[in-house]
Amino acid sequence: MADLKDFAEQLVNLTVKEVNELATILKDEYGIEPAAAAVAVAAGGAGGGEAAEEKSEFDVVLTAAGGSKLAVVKLVKELTGAGLKDAKELVDNAPSPIKEGVSKDEAEALKAQLEEAGAEVELK
Repeated sequence: MADLKDFAEQLVNLTVKEVNELATILKDEYGIEPAAAAVAVAAGGAGGGEAAEEKSEFDVVLTAAGGSKLAVVKLVKELTGAGLKDAKELVDNAPSPIKEGVSKDEAEALKAQLEEAGAEVELK
């Protein structure tokens, strides 16, 4: 059980670049298409080539907490560095910005993490 907790801790602390490398390895070597990679591909293809390149800063906006509100509150707390009360208020008052002015890769990674926890998120 402790090994799984250590593994989970390592996964949570991966950088955006490391997550992309992991997704590539899972796909190429094991034929597994991770959900985060699918979200990143879908988000990247939706905006068109030139429009996506022009915009360099994105806002990550939580639109709904979804079915697992507690998990979303904990994740928002971790991602923003806010206290538990502030994170709960952000989730309760959705739609609300979680992070503003972040890079495309970071925004997509945050979106993937939040959606995995059950939240509904959009990038602006």
